[in-house]
Amino acid sequence: MKVLVTGASGFVGRRLVAQLLQKKIEVVVLTRNLPKAVIILGSECKYVQWMDMSVQPSPDVFNGVDVVVNLMGENIGGKKWDEAQKKKIYDSRINTTRLLVDAIRALPKKPRALINASAVGIYGNRGDETIDENATSGNDFLAGVCKDWETEANKALDLKMRVVLMRTGVVLGKGGGALTKMLPIFKLGLGGRLGTGKQYMSWIHVDDLAAMYVHAVTEESMSGPFNATSPYPATNTEFTKALGKRLKRPTLFPAPALAIKTALGEMSTIVLDGQKVIPAKFKDMKFQFKSATLEKTLKETV
Repeated sequence: MKVLVTGASGFVGRRLVAQLLQKKIEVVVLTRNLPKAVIILGSECKYVQWMDMSVQPSPDVFNGVDVVVNLMGENIGGKKWDEAQKKKIYDSRINTTRLLVDAIRALPKKPRALINASAVGIYGNRGDETIDENATSGNDFLAGVCKDWETEANKALDLKMRVVLMRTGVVLGKGGGALTKMLPIFKLGLGGRLGTGKQYMSWIHVDDLAAMYVHAVTEESMSGPFNATSPYPATNTEFTKALGKRLKRPTLFPAPALAIKTALGEMSTIVLDGQKVIPAKFKDMKFQFKSATLEKTLKETV
């Protein structure tokens, strides 16, 4: 089997590529920064540079490719959301997915499947409502991004391809993800709940997420949206206490919602809003989580 991966040098992509190679699956990396990708991912992959991301990649990129995994997208928490940054977040997902599908449309022989990243942000702010893959979508900025992202990916259905939409939660693991910004504060003993602390955080260990992607690549029965999260979402207060306990640090410094909104503006929705998401389809498939609980994940990660 031959798999084309975009966004392969990112936190999730690195783990995915490693797991694909372990299974003796051939990996082609489509990347903006070829030298960086080679340094991060090593010599076992084949590399193709996407020189101009405003135009479709060359048809040659897809030669012999069975499955395309699209992980490309601007970090939503990288910078404060002004209009330029919001456009970058949107375009890096919707436009690149559209270009990939349009390039595939012109091929005489098409890949069998497209596995496309998405996010639990599609559900909007839902309080303590338990959400599976059948839940309705939200109406805020991130929900709109995810809906349009999935719409572009689903156009591959017209090409008789299998499409899987991986609605990912907060990714935890060594060497990247959400913890990179949290750990310095918590290690100083300055951590605390955010806002009320009642908002749910749907999270996933990066290795479990990579395994979910591998499962989507190899399991022909998978199609449609899948919640790529742990079966045990936690409130912000529960997560804060668990991380403080693991680090043996107090968590006595709550950040009021008003202060967070003042500091982050619209981007504050990332930490103040929440969804209690359950990976119902993966549970039905008897997917084997290696780090299903928050305690186990933090023990392995921190």
